[in-house]
Amino acid sequence: MAKASSQRTRSAILMGAKVVIAEVGSYESNMVDIAARAQVSRATVYNHFADKEEMMFSLLESEILRLAELAKKSPSPKDALLVLSCEISGDIALRMMVRTDPKDIAAFVTIGDHPLWQSVQGSLTKLFGPTNASLVLHWLIGQIASPLSASESAHQAEQIARALN
Repeated sequence: MAKASSQRTRSAILMGAKVVIAEVGSYESNMVDIAARAQVSRATVYNHFADKEEMMFSLLESEILRLAELAKKSPSPKDALLVLSCEISGDIALRMMVRTDPKDIAAFVTIGDHPLWQSVQGSLTKLFGPTNASLVLHWLIGQIASPLSASESAHQAEQIARALN
């Protein structure tokens, strides 16, 4: 039971961080505001995360896992593409970071050997196959800086799903 409570607290902190980032960007966010949004003490935040960098890494990791799970639950590749596109294009924290933290976004979209990129690539490979994962990844990365409308997401997801077959 304590582990479940600890996980709920951790999730609340990460959601608080995402709300604060959506309001002011990652550079201007701080642990005091994040704790307030999560409705926990600053000490509780530091019990879960050594520093802001570790918390941001955990937030990114949780978002990747959340998106992978949403895509995995989709009934078809087209639906998986659509849900991923809508989630990325509609993410207000990403929108704020594009405006306020361009260096962080540039580092984030630079594909490399980092374990998070391996996780993303692995998830996309499971969903779309090894020959299609790179195409999907690049399409999704483009939406971070240039988000799509819901209708554009639907149209492009359908086009890409057809091309994948």
